[in-house]
Amino acid sequence: MRLDKFLKVARIIKRRTVARDFALSERISINGRTAKPSTLVKAGDTVKLKIGDRELTFEILAVKENIKATEAKELYRIISE
Repeated sequence: MRLDKFLKVARIIKRRTVARDFALSERISINGRTAKPSTLVKAGDTVKLKIGDRELTFEILAVKENIKATEAKELYRIISE
């Protein structure tokens, strides 16, 4: 699944276009490499997201196309905030 779509499905970022803008401004890295919006993500990847002066690091546990809002937290595990 594409990075921008995963961030929206997992409800980390509310809109796919916002996730795309984050990636284009080089504020997202996957496994230590700067990621583009089209970068494919898989279970086991570590994602670092820079939001302002904060950094959110999480591990992807599962990748699913459609999921209920109540189950979105099961797609990733936060490592550090």
